[in-house]
Amino acid sequence: MDKDVKIGTGTKVWHFSHILGNSVIGKDCIIGQNVMIGPDAEIGDRCKIQNNVSIYKGVILEDKVFCGPSCVFTNISIPRAFIERKNEFLRTTVKKGATIGANATIICGTTIGRYAFIGAAAIVTKDVPDYALAYGSPARIRAWVCECGRKLKFRKLKATCNCCRKTYSNTAGRVSRIK
Repeated sequence: MDKDVKIGTGTKVWHFSHILGNSVIGKDCIIGQNVMIGPDAEIGDRCKIQNNVSIYKGVILEDKVFCGPSCVFTNISIPRAFIERKNEFLRTTVKKGATIGANATIICGTTIGRYAFIGAAAIVTKDVPDYALAYGSPARIRAWVCECGRKLKFRKLKATCNCCRKTYSNTAGRVSRIK
């Protein structure tokens, strides 16, 4: 672990992981084996980052984000080994409660919405809205999901989760929780 790293109480960091300077990790997180974080990364509370994930500068994980094994974040849109472009890093934000499946790739400059679910091996090239289930290459919205992760079935622009009974509305392709 480098200098000036802040790690919240209850956070567990597995072996072979490296946290670079000025990174902030919230409380009660689980950082899997062989994870690299930073420098200057921001990770909220209760996040789970599985094995073999790199969280680069410019990546922000809000609270309760799940990063599946070997998912990938990029931080520059036009990389070249022989050209220094650290001043061109793009911000990537993963909002509260979102899930990123194993081996998914998140292209820099995108935002993954609250409680969105990115399928395994997806390639995210543009923003994903709240509660969307997106997968494929490139990732496309295939359905909508509840905060508990279950698919929602909308009838007359409303849906109630069969598992947890939370209710949602869908207005012009924007899903929001009612109660």
